[in-house]
Amino acid sequence: MKTTLVLNDELYRQTKVVASGRGCTVSSIVEEALRLLLSTTSGVQGPRMPMPAWKMGQPHVDIDDSRAVQDALDSGQAADDLR
Repeated sequence: MKTTLVLNDELYRQTKVVASGRGCTVSSIVEEALRLLLSTTSGVQGPRMPMPAWKMGQPHVDIDDSRAVQDALDSGQAADDLR
């Protein structure tokens, strides 16, 4: 399956160095890291709590477009202005 991840630049550089040293892809390193993380978590969830909800009107950013959301946040707009 293909997906897009937004990673911290330094984390990506470190991952690329590890992948290069092993002679494999960044994808395989990310997959290995996820498998390790998921195998070490207990899987026990805490009690379910209701999620709060607010009526905030229509967003000024297409929330289905992750790049548009990231660009808006990177531009320094206040979070309240994105609603």
